[in-house]
Amino acid sequence: MAPDLANRAVNGNTITALSRWSILDKKLPPIDRISTIHVYDFDNTLFQTPLPNPKLWNASTIGQLGRPDIFINGGWWHDSRILAATGEGVEHEEKRAWEGWWNEKIVELVRLSMQQEDALCVLLTGRSEQGFSQLIKRIVASKGLEFHMMGLKPFVGPNGETFANTMDFKQVFIRALLSTYRGTKEIRIYEDRPRHVEGFRDFLADHNKQRVSQRRNPLVAEVIPVAELSATLDPVVEVAEVQHLINVHNALVQEQGNRGKRMAIKKTVYFTSYMVESADSARLVSTLQTMVSDLVDMKYLANTILITPRPCPKNILDKIGGMGSKMMWEAVDIGSFQNNLWAARVRPVPANAQYHTDNPSPAVVLGLRRGARPPEVNRIRNWQPIPLDKTFMFETTVGEKVMLRIETERQEKETDEYEDRRDGVYQSKVNNKRKYYKEDDRQPRQSNGNFGNSGRDYHNPTHQGRGGADNRGRGGYRGGGAPRGGRGGGSRGNFKGPGRGGKGVHGYRSLDDVDRRDSNQGGFGPSAVSYDDSFPNLSSGGPPPPSQYPLPPPPTYGQPFPQQQTQWQAPGNTSTQSRPMGAPGPDLQNYY
Repeated sequence: MAPDLANRAVNGNTITALSRWSILDKKLPPIDRISTIHVYDFDNTLFQTPLPNPKLWNASTIGQLGRPDIFINGGWWHDSRILAATGEGVEHEEKRAWEGWWNEKIVELVRLSMQQEDALCVLLTGRSEQGFSQLIKRIVASKGLEFHMMGLKPFVGPNGETFANTMDFKQVFIRALLSTYRGTKEIRIYEDRPRHVEGFRDFLADHNKQRVSQRRNPLVAEVIPVAELSATLDPVVEVAEVQHLINVHNALVQEQGNRGKRMAIKKTVYFTSYMVESADSARLVSTLQTMVSDLVDMKYLANTILITPRPCPKNILDKIGGMGSKMMWEAVDIGSFQNNLWAARVRPVPANAQYHTDNPSPAVVLGLRRGARPPEVNRIRNWQPIPLDKTFMFETTVGEKVMLRIETERQEKETDEYEDRRDGVYQSKVNNKRKYYKEDDRQPRQSNGNFGNSGRDYHNPTHQGRGGADNRGRGGYRGGGAPRGGRGGGSRGNFKGPGRGGKGVHGYRSLDDVDRRDSNQGGFGPSAVSYDDSFPNLSSGGPPPPSQYPLPPPPTYGQPFPQQQTQWQAPGNTSTQSRPMGAPGPDLQNYY
């Protein structure tokens, strides 16, 4: 820590001075009454905060959403609409105290701290004071929790301090606590981010050295790491809120006359397929497990029947009934390739129904082991009939595997041109594909009603290794992820991504991870998520202070959620409107 930080809270060590750090209008307990301080982090420690969905956005976009320098209005962690959209929205969730969105073990510890007469109970978060004070107070109050102090990061501290990042702010805040309540014998800090845990431990160790040098007893200092928690918003709501964030950003860009940085949401279609419902997926997997033993280390899928990689051509889509059309299938055989990939061969019901698949015959990849790839389903030679008492029919829906990305409008045009050229090359490869030579009695792949057992020897290398899912090469259908700058999973690693994109996203960065790029503190690197408010001035190309933000035009979808540029407003104000509920429009529905 810089030497000046150690002296910031030395002057004015009174309860009145300390209270200026809190957003609560309440009198602090007397100094001589407090002997222990309990400090609780908010995001993903006390409250289960929504993160960008790694199944919805590509890796670079998750990184963009977390950075404060991409959007003029700050991004995901600066917009109180995102936090207010948790669950079913603040109007509904406040009535039910955001049930299911809390770490109940930490809630119980807070309640014990409230009951301990000699304990100072503090909520401390790097969320901006200007943008989140009212919303966080309402969330906490709905749960019946009471704190002596609630510290949110101010734009400027009570004594004119500015903060490079959240760790800087929290250390200055805690130093003010310890300098005021000098009789404190113990301090406990609850924090979810491992590197922040290490940072606090180093900070308190340095503080104790200073106390010893002053011939004072060291504190009993404990930093308690909290298990990582994470969740996601409803996907339609999430896209709508991000679209609003982009709308505000674009309005500010237009006012500044810099059209080159306008943003837009774009989608990437990895494949089109007959999507299998989760209940039927479970039945298919159960059938496999009853017929085959020794299925250890298996990643189960059973969720799609490939139609085409990338977007489906219109003529094929029209033939099979269009997007969203239903179709019945019956599983008839089960086979494997080298005992590493298992699949079920299926046939349409009725047998003369129109269908299409770019595979030699329609099949569902049921599961695979590490190293296996879904396109290897086309190399299965031996199929075992499913017993009649175990066969069943199931319904599918035509849909796409889509990931969203955010690009500048210039990038968007360049990407479209690139994808058009790539599609042209891809189609030429499809039309001139090579066969997998092994037998001489090969027949063309199936494109309509008659289900056959021939033509299974075809091997199409152009369908491998291009990302995506069940019948593609490198990516994972149930994963998605963020190998570069994102918060979850890995998008290239044989289905290594997080399972459902909801709770338990692996490898995320805490919402309090706010860092400078040049910071040398542990864990604060270039990819750090930030919601700092210390943006550059307009003269240097950055945004104006929040109070100078122009009022943006309303979003083009649904009804806008109540939002001002400086502070989330509680419902009931006649000048506000309700947040979008349900489906904002067909364009957003197609994104997921």
